Amino acid sequence: MASIRKKGEYQWHAQIRRKGYVAQTKTFNTRIEAETWARAVENEMDRGVFVSRAEAESTTLHSALDRYEREVSKLKKGHDQEKYRISAWKEHPFARRSLASLRSSDFAEYRDNRLAAGTSAATIRNDLAVISHLFTTCAKEWSIPVVNPVANIRMPRVNNARERRLVGDEETRIQAAFDAAEKAGGGKRTNIWMRSAFVVAIETAMRQGELLGLRWEHIDLKRRVAHLPKTKNGDARDVPLSSRAVAALEALPHAIKGQVFATTASALDQSWRRCVARARRMYEAELKQAGVSDGDIADNPLLVNLTWHDLRHEGTSRLAEKLAMHELMKVTGHKDTRMLARYYHPKAEDLARKLG
Repeated sequence: MASIRKKGEYQWHAQIRRKGYVAQTKTFNTRIEAETWARAVENEMDRGVFVSRAEAESTTLHSALDRYEREVSKLKKGHDQEKYRISAWKEHPFARRSLASLRSSDFAEYRDNRLAAGTSAATIRNDLAVISHLFTTCAKEWSIPVVNPVANIRMPRVNNARERRLVGDEETRIQAAFDAAEKAGGGKRTNIWMRSAFVVAIETAMRQGELLGLRWEHIDLKRRVAHLPKTKNGDARDVPLSSRAVAALEALPHAIKGQVFATTASALDQSWRRCVARARRMYEAELKQAGVSDGDIADNPLLVNLTWHDLRHEGTSRLAEKLAMHELMKVTGHKDTRMLARYYHPKAEDLARKLG
């Protein structure tokens, strides 16, 4: 039988002592809440299905995220990106609450608020994926009895399919921006890496993570092959290197072993954005000098909305002109032709030439 007594002026203290179970105690604002909780716990004990929620009630989301980062996230290939999401969650008001107190409605409201603020659906899905995996880890590996509050909420629909490729003379202009950056910075090594990374990305259609994971001991320049022991889909693969890719790699300072591109994903993205912005400024200066109006310059799409990932689209589309479908899948690492089709964007004029 539960013991329920008043605690102070406004709270009620419930305690359950039963042989074979650790004593269960909890404080409520009303006697009715205390009695309801006690009946529910005793009913579960009677049926032999009771699991103590004490740890879930005493563990805050912040402390769980700390442990998750130490024991789980650091072992992931994408830890560099995930650690920023974990830090953001630690700053959120939810972080001060216990795991047991967090509900699906909380995260549904979080989703709706982020969407209303203009955050992309893909970003919101990735943020919620961290919380979902955290709760799954708590239940399956840490023996903390929690229900995943993200599992049953509706995820925002992602419609981020892109067909962006290099157009016009964008490639030449980006190379010119590399030249300008090296001249302004005295030929800094980061610029050397960026130039070669740009060429290798287009020539091989490698993912950014695969490119940054390249190591000299896995590259055979004589055979023109780069070995990728770890890829996104979990399978190792060998990537053939074009003569242009080989030349770009040979231009880099290198040793027998070690990382080919000694930089991080965030640093590469930042350098890429600066390079594209510099190329755009140089292009706009040319247009102004030619007497083009400011309005027409603003409407010109060249060197606008160009991401690093678009280079994989460009590389895949170029390789598709040279390789059969089964050969192309071996190079790009796609296991499904439907996924490969998302990256293959032939230009209509090129297809017209093939038709004769």
